[in-house]
Amino acid sequence: MLTIIIPLATLLLSTWLTPSKRLWEIITTQSLIIAVMSTTWLMTQETSPFLNNYFTIDGISSPLLVLTCWLTAPTLLASQSKLSKEPISRQRTYIFTIIMLQVTTLLAFLADSMILFFIMFEATMIPTLIVITRWGAQKERMLAGTYLIFYTLFGSMALLTALLYFHETFGTMSISLAKSFSANYTLSTCSLTWWLACLIAFLVKMPLYGVHLWLPKAHVEAPIAGSMILAGTLLKLGGYGILRMNAFITDSFTPLAQPLVVFSLFGVLLSAILCSRQTDLKSLIAFSSVSHMGLVIAASMIKTEWSIIGSMVLMISHGLVSSALFCLANTSYERTNSRTLILLQGTQIIFPLAAAWWLLATLMNLALPPSPNFIGEMSILTSLFQWSNMTLILTGLGVVFTTAYSLYMFWSSQREHLPSHLNYLPPTHTREHILLALHILPALLLMLKPTLMF
Repeated sequence: MLTIIIPLATLLLSTWLTPSKRLWEIITTQSLIIAVMSTTWLMTQETSPFLNNYFTIDGISSPLLVLTCWLTAPTLLASQSKLSKEPISRQRTYIFTIIMLQVTTLLAFLADSMILFFIMFEATMIPTLIVITRWGAQKERMLAGTYLIFYTLFGSMALLTALLYFHETFGTMSISLAKSFSANYTLSTCSLTWWLACLIAFLVKMPLYGVHLWLPKAHVEAPIAGSMILAGTLLKLGGYGILRMNAFITDSFTPLAQPLVVFSLFGVLLSAILCSRQTDLKSLIAFSSVSHMGLVIAASMIKTEWSIIGSMVLMISHGLVSSALFCLANTSYERTNSRTLILLQGTQIIFPLAAAWWLLATLMNLALPPSPNFIGEMSILTSLFQWSNMTLILTGLGVVFTTAYSLYMFWSSQREHLPSHLNYLPPTHTREHILLALHILPALLLMLKPTLMF
């Protein structure tokens, strides 16, 4: 446990004690060292060590822990350009808020008790809200923050009630002990309400189509760091929560999950169609997250071995690829001050290397073989087809529209004729290429050994 606490505590202290001239370089280097150290957690999947009575690492949490640590350095790199012009006190506050957000997310993934997980799950809301409402670009950021609070708290109250009821009945909330329970439930109104209360907070966080309206607003109004963390790790808290609650929910509830699986697949299709109608680049990427997370929800609900593997792989690869797409959108926004697709067209002519990053990220987003997205989606589609042959219609259409909106995004932002107002843009910096390499290269390396995410 000390190997986790000491580096993170040092990072938080360095935010306030580092000389202002070298603030960004030292903090980014420290976070990169922590990210490299965290890769050792991938080797602890089979041993399932208890760090203490409250925290543990296993096969589900270790890839998500590594992803959270890995994305801290790119988050700081992406923010450096805009934030370095602000007063030093604001820079330190911003960095401290980002690191606190990552620390609370890490503790949520480490928690062995569901009550402790719930506390950390809610604690991530505070830094997220500060980042969006304080450093957002437009006045609508306050509305986005309000949406975020009310959607999340609506589900969380129900979850807290369900957890307290479970603790009252069984006397423990330990995830490790829950696997040995043989609780038999009779399907009644009370048990149905309890089942819904267990899942609603995580379905809002993912988000499920229908309770997703907070996500595009939050993404559009958030600064680049907020968008990267939201897409990279915070949405994964929802998927992780569903996988953890499966230990408490027995197979007697399986018939209840069937309408939810079908609805989430309809959500995949509808959000993919919505992506094709977007004019705002960040809004398009946000809706693509809703589409991908719909597949993860469906896979988590049917609870087969292949579906759990597929949902884990898709969550990890989506965290890297979606975060990379937001970085690319931000590089365009910093130069043109616009996110409208029609005003960004033709930039491939003046930024050919950036266009290569766009192409790689787009192809991974549409799950081109043998990318990790493809491995995850293929596992999920196979398990869904075995669950019901009719799901092939919805998943097949979802794949078609995902390909369509991904190519539409690339073509609209990179191809066509270059508008005259884009002729004199500053070139892309080495910092931005390093930032994108930190997203794309791990995704490419995971092709060589995807079992690290299983």
